Amino acid sequence: MRKPAKTFKELIVWQKAHRFVLETYKYTKHFPKHELYGLSSQFRRAAVSIPANIAEGFKKRGVRDTMRFLNISHGSLEECRYYIILAKDLNYGSTDHLNNMIEEVSRLLDGYYKALQNSES
Repeated sequence: MRKPAKTFKELIVWQKAHRFVLETYKYTKHFPKHELYGLSSQFRRAAVSIPANIAEGFKKRGVRDTMRFLNISHGSLEECRYYIILAKDLNYGSTDHLNNMIEEVSRLLDGYYKALQNSES
């Protein structure tokens, strides 16, 4: 059995979400200039929100508070899922690597949420 994480940076879900943010920044850097304040900005903000809410929820006192932040994180993840579809449909480049990353983060986030749910009961 794994020792509990002391900081959010030790959470694998946070690590993978952070990598997704870095890849999102690299990917959106090549968007057309007219997307600077549009899709590029929205996509980046939603991506950043995923690990940011995991981090914020990590030190909350109650399990329910932590779960609320994970729920917000998952909402941002779904928003990114749409931006990936939109970017692909706009022919802004291949999104396969982002799709793979977001699927992994989604699975890990689900697992973390369920583990907290089980610890509460």
